[in-house]
Amino acid sequence: MKFSVLAVSLALALGAAANRAAAQPLRKPFVWENATVYFLLTDRFYNGNPANDHAYGRKSDGATLRGYMGGDLAGITAKIREGYFKDLGVDAIWITPPVEQIHGATDEGTGKSYAFHGYWARDFTSVDANLGTEADVRELVDTAHANGLRVLLDVVMNHTGPVTAADPVWPKEWVRSGPLCTYKDAATTIDCVLVRNLPDFRTGSDTPVKLPPALAAKWKAEKRYAREVKELDEFFARTGYPRAPRYYLMKWHVDWVRKYGFDGFRADTVKHTEPGVWKELKQLASQAYEDWKRDNPGKSLGDTPFYMTAEVYNYSVGDGRKFDMGGANHVDFFDNGFDSVINFDMKSAAHKGYEEIFSSYSDSLNGPLKGYSVLNYMSSHDDGTPFDAARTRPLETAAKLLLAPGAAQIYYGDESARMLQVQGAEGDAKLRSFMNWDELAGNAPRGSHRVADVRRHWSRLGLFRQAHPAVGAGVHRKLQDRPYTFARTYARDGVRDRVVVALDLPTGQATAVTVAGVFRDGERVRDYYSGKTALVAGGKAVFDARNAIVLIGED
Repeated sequence: MKFSVLAVSLALALGAAANRAAAQPLRKPFVWENATVYFLLTDRFYNGNPANDHAYGRKSDGATLRGYMGGDLAGITAKIREGYFKDLGVDAIWITPPVEQIHGATDEGTGKSYAFHGYWARDFTSVDANLGTEADVRELVDTAHANGLRVLLDVVMNHTGPVTAADPVWPKEWVRSGPLCTYKDAATTIDCVLVRNLPDFRTGSDTPVKLPPALAAKWKAEKRYAREVKELDEFFARTGYPRAPRYYLMKWHVDWVRKYGFDGFRADTVKHTEPGVWKELKQLASQAYEDWKRDNPGKSLGDTPFYMTAEVYNYSVGDGRKFDMGGANHVDFFDNGFDSVINFDMKSAAHKGYEEIFSSYSDSLNGPLKGYSVLNYMSSHDDGTPFDAARTRPLETAAKLLLAPGAAQIYYGDESARMLQVQGAEGDAKLRSFMNWDELAGNAPRGSHRVADVRRHWSRLGLFRQAHPAVGAGVHRKLQDRPYTFARTYARDGVRDRVVVALDLPTGQATAVTVAGVFRDGERVRDYYSGKTALVAGGKAVFDARNAIVLIGED
């Protein structure tokens, strides 16, 4: 996108009145297909309670960006109250697993690493003390709901945490310790371990197992063994499931929904587990969600069903409903409990032109994937090839991500050009630096931009998207090539919405934007980027603004 520094500075200098106008759009009903999901690593976002920075004897001796840095659940809650997410047009926050992690550290070849990221569980029933308490979890979810935000819980059904001197391996009836996955077919993707020393749950087994001795001993020391066992007995009696590993895991994950009201799951390493596991999890979680809504009147955000999105490594929107596991084996993850799948194609497709991306995505979402969606992203916690790793094109990143058909995932710091290349960090650690709050507060320079100006750009696009389900869930249609202009229309369940977007506009003067066939002559429309309004005449709208981008919706 040809956003110049001058164009951005002109647009962002329109004043507080324009900001208010752009930030208070007429909102349509929420649909997950148009959601903007903010993904953050809890430990790397904001430190709301420095008193919990070191738990379980953990130390500050990890390799660069591989130890705990102080972010916590209270920090997320503080930023919700501050309005940080609301100002970005965010609909949902996806938090990394808050479950108690391994206490020790391990080295996978990139330096001494602690489980700050949340994917190395030790006890799925406890809140990790480095992140906070049960009260902090409840306060976070309740505060999010009170501010119109849904919360997705990251869940891991595939593996435990690594084995360390402080963290014993689970019994062999529960986990396998080999072989390494080779990804030739379903068996060599599921019945295997992702990396060495990452025990893999036997999710395909129906053989009853007893509680791991170390977990039972832990619960006894915490004086909650009797309660946990009673709840397990009631769960297995109620469901009739065998006491197999996967059903313990399902019970433990679903308890977070029943107890706190999480609105959905982001499921980790999905293709490494039998597909049917997720359908069973979705059924249990959906019932738990309805139970929570019944028991907590006034706290839920409408009647939206429980939501699940899948991390299926290398899934592309073009795969539709047939993901190739190898060996002539295809899986329809949408038929196994998922409402959407994370789209690994977006960060590569972003190097293409707008129309090629937008039209192909719209064709897929309104064709083979109709009724479902994908979650697009430009950078993430473990993708070593993000779009614009050097953060030299943050405005283009925002436009392609937030205006693309499908749901959108903002990875924390995308909106503030947080650096993804950190000296001394190895592997995925460099993607996981602490949120750059100081740079944001001081509007620090980042290449030819400044980070607070970049965030305002993301905010205007995000608020426009939030106001109009047509952006992510509508049908795309190109209106003209120069300046590139497109329309999106949405009609479902009595809700109708329409938008027109023009990109790469000249900034020396106001430009007439074609809206014919979308808005009628005489209609008043709003540019959600500048906050200006105009009357449609001759099939065009002219706004008294000189931005390089115009976001048109009903006034």
